[in-house]
Amino acid sequence: MDFKKSNAPLNTVTRDMLAMSQQTGNVYETICVIGKRANQISVEMKNELEKKLAEFKGNNTDNLEEISENREQIEISKFYEKLPKPSLIATQEYIEHKLYFSNPAKQKDNLGK
Repeated sequence: MDFKKSNAPLNTVTRDMLAMSQQTGNVYETICVIGKRANQISVEMKNELEKKLAEFKGNNTDNLEEISENREQIEISKFYEKLPKPSLIATQEYIEHKLYFSNPAKQKDNLGK
């Protein structure tokens, strides 16, 4: 996923939950969908960051050069700190109808009718 291209705001924004819950028909289900997507995004971001920072882990010899701060590593960390939070990205995806979600309990009820 490309987090740089997200339209999500960097700060929290007050949202009308009743309007947002029209897709699911339930405020709590909406929050659950957004929360699960935020967890997925968080895991993706963490794995991507760890993969990039793993490049800087070399051998474990104590050397004066290794102890000094690595500018590239700092830049990568700053980039990830400036990204919108996963919950804001997930909320923006939900609002833009970019999330696919289903409720197996509702589908089971509809099949039984």
